[in-house]
Amino acid sequence: MVIEQHNLLAKLIQDINEYGVFHPQFLIQGALLLICWSGAYWFSRSLLKQYHGQTVKWKVGEDGIRRVLFPVLALILVSFANLVLHLIEGRTNSLLRVANLLMLAMVNIRILVYLLRLAFDGSDWVKQSEKYIAGSIWVAYVLYVVGILPEVMEVLDSLSFNAGPIHISVLTVIQGLLSVGVTLLLAMWVGRLLEQRLMSASLMDMNVRVVLVKVMRSLLIVLAVLASLAMVGIDLTVLSVFGGALGVGLGFGLQKIASNYVSGFIILLDRSVKLGDVIAVDNRQGVISKLTSRYVVLKAPDGTESLVPNETLITSTVVNNSYYERSIWIGLPVQIAYSSDLEMVMKLLPTVTLGNERILQDPAPGVMILAFADNGINLTLGFWLKDPENGQGGLRSDLYLKIWQLFKQHGIEIPYPRRDITILPSPAAQHSVS
Repeated sequence: MVIEQHNLLAKLIQDINEYGVFHPQFLIQGALLLICWSGAYWFSRSLLKQYHGQTVKWKVGEDGIRRVLFPVLALILVSFANLVLHLIEGRTNSLLRVANLLMLAMVNIRILVYLLRLAFDGSDWVKQSEKYIAGSIWVAYVLYVVGILPEVMEVLDSLSFNAGPIHISVLTVIQGLLSVGVTLLLAMWVGRLLEQRLMSASLMDMNVRVVLVKVMRSLLIVLAVLASLAMVGIDLTVLSVFGGALGVGLGFGLQKIASNYVSGFIILLDRSVKLGDVIAVDNRQGVISKLTSRYVVLKAPDGTESLVPNETLITSTVVNNSYYERSIWIGLPVQIAYSSDLEMVMKLLPTVTLGNERILQDPAPGVMILAFADNGINLTLGFWLKDPENGQGGLRSDLYLKIWQLFKQHGIEIPYPRRDITILPSPAAQHSVS
């Protein structure tokens, strides 16, 4: 009986029928397989205990090591055992070859899923598609082991048509999608590693780091697309036609989108705004929590987040409260009754800021008289806040509570609107009385 070379399962079944399951050949292969798996498991556990809680270079992460380490070590050990046994006995070890392919499939699945998680930062769609990715890879390897993968590929290649000189089939489309996907995935993974490396460089300005990250990721994606298209066999000169169409699209429908992307790079390069700045633009005020290529995320004190297009920051007036210095001056309005001791109040009010880590004491807080109003004397307690990005609502509430307790302790009156009404008798009433 002649067995095709790629039909590993049939070769394994033939060897079992010829020699029997308990033949020394299979017993040795099974023992080597158990030894390799046990050694890989023990070695991976030892490495995980050694690196547990430590930060691995390039921020690979303990989860990535745990997912990939065991199948990689098992694959290496099984391949080495298969090679040594083949050199000693001079024959094909069908059981080890099948186990080797299964371990290779597991390695591919673990590495692919890990790269997806790292490239897309653990997105929900990645977690939901892991089962489908693993299932597709297992099906491909099972088809190869049972020996029908070449026939399936021939059927897919027969479903084809010709577009001029180019032969297009279902097989070439699948191969093209796989090459584009794998190349893009590798490019995004490398970009993610470079981003983590650059963002941790504290000696470099934050805006410069963001610009370098965006430029490098864009270049990597473009190079990955070009390389994958060349691998598929697509003539890159055809892209000149799409380049012209893209230029026309930018001139009409995509003008705003292109303007936002260009404005994003301008903002990052001129350093007019940066992460953590407290700004006011387009009737919105908040802290810049994220800078992207198209928009800026502005987080308001109440927690709501607004997506402000980059073009708005270029074409509108932006009030940056932390352009040169992060601390801002805040005035807390207070009103006291005319019967209160004004000089004592002006000495007492700054004491409510003592002990608050968010309020600077140099320059020292001060009190100013604003006006003599109808109901009382208007004062303002002024101080410098060193972290305006953390909001003001809670701070104002705490200070007003301390002011209330202080006024209550010293008998200082907070006025309320009051009107004195004097009732005058009418002339007719006075005449009747007289």
